[in-house]
Amino acid sequence: MPLAHIESLDHEGRGIAHVDGKAVFIEGALPGEVVEYASYRRKPSYEKAHAQCVLRASSQRIEPACPHFGTCGGCSMQHLNLAGQTAAKQRVLEDALWHIARLKPEQLFPPIAGTGWGYRLRARLSVRHVASKGGAMVGFREKHSSYVAVMNSCAVLPPHVSALIPVLKTLIDGMSQPDRMPQIEVAVGGSRTVLLLRHLEALTLDDLDHLRDFADAHGIIWYLQAKGPETVTLFHPVEAKLPSYDLPDFGLELLFHPTEFTQVNNGVNRMLVRRAMALLKPQVGERIADLFCGLGNFTLPIARLGARVLGVEGSAALVKRAQENAAHNGLAAQCEFAVANLFEATEESFSALGAFDKLLIDPPREGAIALVKALPVEGGPRRIVYVSCSPATLARDAAVLVHEKGYRLGGAGIANMFPHTSHLESIALFEK
Repeated sequence: MPLAHIESLDHEGRGIAHVDGKAVFIEGALPGEVVEYASYRRKPSYEKAHAQCVLRASSQRIEPACPHFGTCGGCSMQHLNLAGQTAAKQRVLEDALWHIARLKPEQLFPPIAGTGWGYRLRARLSVRHVASKGGAMVGFREKHSSYVAVMNSCAVLPPHVSALIPVLKTLIDGMSQPDRMPQIEVAVGGSRTVLLLRHLEALTLDDLDHLRDFADAHGIIWYLQAKGPETVTLFHPVEAKLPSYDLPDFGLELLFHPTEFTQVNNGVNRMLVRRAMALLKPQVGERIADLFCGLGNFTLPIARLGARVLGVEGSAALVKRAQENAAHNGLAAQCEFAVANLFEATEESFSALGAFDKLLIDPPREGAIALVKALPVEGGPRRIVYVSCSPATLARDAAVLVHEKGYRLGGAGIANMFPHTSHLESIALFEK
C-alpha cells in the first residue's frame, strides 16, 4: 500500500500529498501526517483516496465524537480539533484571495467560532424505507452515496432533535406508504421545533392522526409538503406561531417561515452580525444598502444603529418577511425594501436605487459579480462589507472591486458556521 506525506488540506478538508509528481487528495489525512492510502479515483494529473492507516499522527488529530463519522456524509473533519479546523479554513480563504485575485488583506480578522456540537438548527434529513435494513431510515446520506446512513443520533443537531431520529423511524414505519416520504426538514427557532414532511402521495386519516399524536408527544410543529414549495402548509398544531431567532446585541427578534433561508448556527450568526456592524459602522444620517438582504438579518441591525437602510432581495416572499420583521421590531420607518434580481444588476439599475454611503453584500454561493461590476468607479459607496459563503466567488468579486473599482481590501476573515465540515463563511472589508 503506498505511503504519503501530507502537506496541507484542500478546500474540502482532504489531505494533499504529492506522490511521483501527482497530487493525491486523501480523505481522513491531516497536514504533517504520514499515511498509507488507497485510491478510489485515478486521473492523469491527480488521484482521490482514503487514508487506510496513519503511521505518524498530527498533534491536532482527535478521536471523532460521532460513531457515524466516516460513513455519514454530513461531516468531513471531526478527526481534526476545532482550532485546527478554523486555521485550515482561514488558509483556504487566504489561498483563494491570492490565487484567484492576487490579493492579500491588509488585516486578517480573528476567526469567528463557537461550539462544535448541537449547533445545527436547520437540516434536511433524508428518509428511505429499506425492508432489508429493518424498515425506515432517517438521517444524512452516506459519503459519496445516495444511500441514507444508518444512524440513531447526530451530534451536530440539537440534542432534542437528535433524540427524535429513532422515534421518527418508528413513525415512518407506521405510516400507510412509508416508501413515499423522502424527506424531513428541521427548523429550530426560539422555543419552536418545526418538522416539514415531504410526502409524494396523499396521507390517510390514520397517517394524519399519527402525525398529530407525534407532535403532541414530542412538542414539535408539523408542516406538510405534497408537491412544490408552494404547497408547504402548517398542519399541527394549527395555532402554532412562526419560529424565530434573536440578535440580542441589537434587541431584535426575526421571525421566519420554515422554508425561508436562515443561518444554521445562531451563535456564530450573532457574532458575524456583530462583526459586520463593527466594520460597517452605520451612522445616523447615512443611507446604506443591504444587498441580498433576505429576511433582514443585517438590514435591521443597520437600522437599529441609526442609519437609513434599503434592503434589496430577489424573492418577493423574503422581502415581505423582511418588511414584517422591520415592523415587528419598530424599525419600519428607517427601512425600505425592494425586489430586484441582483444577478442581473447593471450600472443603470444600481444607479436607480439612489446614492449610498456604504454597502453590505451577502450573496449566495454564486457571488455578486454583476453587482460589483455595476458599481461606479467614482462617487460610489466609500465602504463595503462583503459576507460570503464561497471563498472562490468572494475572491473573484474582490478582484473586480480592487483592480477595477478602486477599493482596497482592508481586511478579511472566516466564520466557522459549520464546524466539522469544510464549509466556511467569510467576511471582508473594502474601502475607497
